[in-house]
Amino acid sequence: MRNYELLCILKTGFDIESAEQIIVNVENAIKNFEGSVSGINKIGRKKLAYEINKNRDGFYAAFDIQLDPSKVVELKRYLKLNESVLRYFVTVKQEQKAQVA
Repeated sequence: MRNYELLCILKTGFDIESAEQIIVNVENAIKNFEGSVSGINKIGRKKLAYEINKNRDGFYAAFDIQLDPSKVVELKRYLKLNESVLRYFVTVKQEQKAQVA
């Protein structure tokens, strides 16, 4: 398992309850891919730098996840096919080395 950070930009043409449901769906998808979610940061609604699919605003959510590297491709495919996700970005989290004083 490797630590990743997943940033999703969700469509904002719905209410907060719908955004929560989409976040839960993404979390369940990660668990279905035999991963785990250690934290979710709901950043909130922000204006996009440019229009994406006729959307000017997006709801940002950042996930701290642990996932097998072979399952990342499947997760990306799921996010690409999900119509509620405008954009996503998956990065590997670098592990902090302990500093000796």
